[in-house]
Amino acid sequence: MNVDDVVAARIEAARVRIQAAKRRREELSAARARGLAARHAAKLRRLARDETKSVTKSVTEAPEKENP
Repeated sequence: MNVDDVVAARIEAARVRIQAAKRRREELSAARARGLAARHAAKLRRLARDETKSVTKSVTEAPEKENP
């Protein structure tokens, strides 16, 4: 093996590492986006549930009347 072959092998190895790192970053980014979407959906469901409870509670409770 001459020097050019060694350099070419190192360049190819570096290229493979760079592509692997790029693929890992893309996968992590996609997982993060799915996680954010899931948390946001859960928050919206919780807010809707809480809103429904508060509306139902205010409708079912009779307001107290004051005696003048």
